Amino acid sequence: MKPTGVMPIPTDAKKRKAVKPVICYPINSLQNYDCDFYNSLKKDMQFIKKIIIPPRSASTIEVPAGCIFRILSVEGPQVGDLNLWNMNNLDEKFYSGKTRALHGTHVGVGDKLWSNFPYMRPMATIITDTLDWYGFDQDGGSVHDVIGTRCDPYTNNLLSGKQYHNCCHSNLTRALAASQNLSLTAAEQLIHDVLNVFMCTGFTQDTHQYFMKASPVRPGDYLEMFAETDILVGLSTCPGGDCSSEHSSDTVECYPLVIEVYEPARDLSNWESSRLNEYNRTHGI
Repeated sequence: MKPTGVMPIPTDAKKRKAVKPVICYPINSLQNYDCDFYNSLKKDMQFIKKIIIPPRSASTIEVPAGCIFRILSVEGPQVGDLNLWNMNNLDEKFYSGKTRALHGTHVGVGDKLWSNFPYMRPMATIITDTLDWYGFDQDGGSVHDVIGTRCDPYTNNLLSGKQYHNCCHSNLTRALAASQNLSLTAAEQLIHDVLNVFMCTGFTQDTHQYFMKASPVRPGDYLEMFAETDILVGLSTCPGGDCSSEHSSDTVECYPLVIEVYEPARDLSNWESSRLNEYNRTHGI
């Protein structure tokens, strides 16, 4: 966190600090969220498959382009760390930093989850969020953040000196390695910063540090997304449970999460999967 300043305060300090902010990445040129289209996909959609992810674990599931997947709370308040990959090219994966820059610190209905460079295209669109009533609370907290990177054994070791293997980073590494027949070393290189599903987070108003508080999620709540391209979905049930106290623990109460996949009844033969970014990659040469 920033320390108290020790340098001389310039005479025009107030004027400099009073400059109005501007949005770094205005998204007016992006296609507007077509509420009618996405809502029509949910009508009479057909259940295809599901996975149940045990506490302090992770799993992956394939979701073809044009299908819907739902992350569902089933037994108790539990947050999940979400990774996405292109099913046919694992090097293309979810880019939480650019998603945050475009849509804000916490995402909701109408926001897209973007992939990394050089692909940079929508991988999924959020179409239903049963926690959309929460908004931002008095602490500045909200749900579904793209701020936190994921709990991991390296930071845990740095701060505690302990060896802990059920952090979301390790859970996702094991799950990807198992599902794609990769070594742990190869799989770990593909794990990336997450969407913290159901997690309630923000920044403290005094020190501007990243905080978490008890998730408002309850059994029956879900976050639903439309796959804009073929994706492999990875989800870890965070060892912190509802993240009301700690996030790398074998003592807090944790619950499973479910991912369900649905196929829309609507004819999508004229719909096109998202296209790769059209930047020519010459970089001025």
